[in-house]
Amino acid sequence: MTSSTTAPLGVAAIGYAFMGKAHSNAWRNVASFFDVPAFEQKVLVGRDATAVAEAAAKYGWSESATDWRAVIERDDIHIIDICAPGWMHAEIAVAALEAGKHVLVEKPLANTLGEAELMTAAAAKARARGVQSMIGFNYRRVPALALAKELISEGRLGTIRHVRAAYLQDWLADAESPMTWRLRKETAGSGALGDIASHAIDQVLYLLGDSVIEVSGRLQTFVDQRPGADGPEDVTVDDAAWVNLSLASGAIASVEASRVATGLKNSLRLEIYGSLGSLTFDLENLNELYFMDTTLPVREQGFRRILVNEPEHPYLGAWWPQGHIIGWEHTFTHQIRDFLTAIAAGESPSPSFEEGLNVQHILAAVEESAAAKSSLIQLPSKPSSTTVEGA
Repeated sequence: MTSSTTAPLGVAAIGYAFMGKAHSNAWRNVASFFDVPAFEQKVLVGRDATAVAEAAAKYGWSESATDWRAVIERDDIHIIDICAPGWMHAEIAVAALEAGKHVLVEKPLANTLGEAELMTAAAAKARARGVQSMIGFNYRRVPALALAKELISEGRLGTIRHVRAAYLQDWLADAESPMTWRLRKETAGSGALGDIASHAIDQVLYLLGDSVIEVSGRLQTFVDQRPGADGPEDVTVDDAAWVNLSLASGAIASVEASRVATGLKNSLRLEIYGSLGSLTFDLENLNELYFMDTTLPVREQGFRRILVNEPEHPYLGAWWPQGHIIGWEHTFTHQIRDFLTAIAAGESPSPSFEEGLNVQHILAAVEESAAAKSSLIQLPSKPSSTTVEGA
């Protein structure tokens, strides 16, 4: 149900693959669980007319199209949800904002810092006309992480001193895994750095409400060629990234990301250590948060498991009776709910393009540090491998 009696907002999504499917699922279900402004899933856009028509029918869209520019010009479209690859983000987002459409775009904001700056400037100009924009760091909408944010903001951990964040996957562990657009710099921008380290970095900033003042990093490509349609192709992005962040508060954060971490499927692990307590979380168990409270007597201290599925926990009052867990896809539903609510209220949603640009600055600094090897201590030379640093 919706509470709005005004004309429904027309929504168009651009892209129908992995993220397009996840976003479509959220659009299809959000009004069944949350009180949101009225909207309609108008059109799904993709380059292959047959494939996008099939996806539109399957995912709940009224129609499909292949020309995103024509869709943006339509008067019945009010929201553009960009699920296309990063190299398309800037052109589509700027055009949509200039046309007066609200914009949601997947992370990272763009493939380059320059593109991200153009997008942020367009968003600021549009915001002055009441046009909203948001970047899709969906893990902010994991209820356990939203609860962690509340506990940190309430001072339950005291002064935050040290954060460890690791986003580890293994989908590229097999050297024979085929080449994809995600492994080419011209289409992906970067590898594990932009794809998944961006999530981990955003979580550090989100949870702590802090800012980064110093960056050092290293990038590594472990498999520098992959099977392509016409034979082996060079991999031009990183397989893994290591980042050290100095924060304005004095806290230190380490971030690790890998797409060759054998045995880990989608593990975003966060450890936050403070003067009064600590929190740990792993996305592979996303309904659980572990909390250590040092204000308790010593004999009672220890990490305790909080099963985050009570109505009092963030977002969960809209879902199932307590004891019934939710999943990864729900984060996108929560994201759409927050985006629609902000539009209805005339408020700027978070994370904003400015927040996305901040992450982009950090990613660029990591690449610069890795290329200069400024964070590495030179040791006596050893037999080299075929890996590539600073890819």
